[in-house]
Amino acid sequence: MKIILYILLLINILYSSTLTMSISSSPSRVNPILANDSASSDIAQWVFNGLFKYDKDGNVVVDLAESYEFKDDITLIVKLREDVLWHDGEKFSADDVIFTYNTIISPKIYTSITSLYRVVRNVEKIDQYTIKIKYKEPYFKALELWMTGIIPYHILKDDKDIMTSKFNKEPIGTGSYKLKSFKNSADIELFANDDYFEGRPKIDKLLYKFRPDANTRFLMLKQKQLDMGRLSSLQLERQVDEEFKKEYRIIEQPDFSYTYLGLNNKNEKFKDIRVRKAISLAIDRQEIINIMSFGHARVCNGPFLPGTFAFNEDVKEPKYDLEQAKKLLKEAGYDENNPFSFELVTNSGSSNATYIAQIIQFQLKHIGVNMKIRVMEWQAFLNTVIAPRKFESVLMAWSLSLTPDAYSIWHSDNQRKGGFNFIGYKNEEVDKLIKIGSKTVDRKKLSEIYKKIFKLITDDSPYIFLYIPNSITAVNKKIKNIEPALTGVFHNQKDWEIID
Repeated sequence: MKIILYILLLINILYSSTLTMSISSSPSRVNPILANDSASSDIAQWVFNGLFKYDKDGNVVVDLAESYEFKDDITLIVKLREDVLWHDGEKFSADDVIFTYNTIISPKIYTSITSLYRVVRNVEKIDQYTIKIKYKEPYFKALELWMTGIIPYHILKDDKDIMTSKFNKEPIGTGSYKLKSFKNSADIELFANDDYFEGRPKIDKLLYKFRPDANTRFLMLKQKQLDMGRLSSLQLERQVDEEFKKEYRIIEQPDFSYTYLGLNNKNEKFKDIRVRKAISLAIDRQEIINIMSFGHARVCNGPFLPGTFAFNEDVKEPKYDLEQAKKLLKEAGYDENNPFSFELVTNSGSSNATYIAQIIQFQLKHIGVNMKIRVMEWQAFLNTVIAPRKFESVLMAWSLSLTPDAYSIWHSDNQRKGGFNFIGYKNEEVDKLIKIGSKTVDRKKLSEIYKKIFKLITDDSPYIFLYIPNSITAVNKKIKNIEPALTGVFHNQKDWEIID
């Protein structure tokens, strides 16, 4: 009998499938309410579920929730799935949701997400599989709040300090994969959850190789030691050969970020909209993309992500028109005898920033504009330039969201110290629409509001929106059923198969 069991175990080892990836840093805590670093979030996504999630097209859909209903603009009833098990076999219930919420808002917990729940008045248990969430006011992200992973009441209820709990290293979730434990600066293994409520993943194991060095990760990919990995545009165009492309599928999608030239709208030089528009017209964004990304990017024409409800398809890409740029500058009082000049400040933490600045500097010379460049260390840049607002222009990048909140960057309230509207943008109509949008639960109406905000901002030209880089992923062609979508490639990972 022992021999038979040994043989079965050996067969399982030999024929189990493994998806091998890399990770550049060790997770701090694999706990969804404490996962503030990217490594922790990357691992936690496999182990935990929220009540809701995004589908492949960026729509909010149910996850641990079975259904939901807004009784009114501030009352949300959520019916939970009754077929969900924690990794230790215990049943998931409303107690877990209530416990997760109370933990998030607890003064004993230090997490970046606590402030997001300030709009929640209370969460009430109706029965074992039904909860009622009451908001203080209508809130446009009422569902997105509950995408945070739910943690188990039965394991953590008696834990005196969740911040230092062993649970953070030995997590128990409801997700498609289980993590037994992990150590710092070591590889991480996750195993398929046989009892996953949406069906067991077809790939048995996820293996993250701990490799902090980017060059090492790239070399491993070239040597077929990884099944998936990110590529830069330079690596794709100059550092991989045709043999690599025979083995790997290249998946290219717009990244969730954009690069921009921020103009200090409170500075006398940029108060005149004709100057801001002239600068925009004189910048050839496609040339920047071709030089910096070998064409692997798209022109950015506004503040919100293409493909989302907030993106305005009617706003066209910024034009490149030197003659019109010169005309606007002349109208604003600048010519060969009185050239316009300004300083651009950026940080040395971005490897591309200095080169982009030099390209812009060269392009602006075509309309007689003199732009000086100052490059600073990141913390010095934040503390002496951004925080005190001591700049004429800055070159930076923002991350984008599938459900953007325009308030933090574009509302005039956030010109205050510590706010993200550090360029001093103010438009009373935009302020009004942002406040209306924050209380709009209806998605269709919210879309209409945000598209208006999109157009108003682009018309004002407070930023020179430059480009959205592409995310480039190489995937071993042995992995089948991958379906790239707006939200990336992992949305249907449980259906992936490895076929030799």
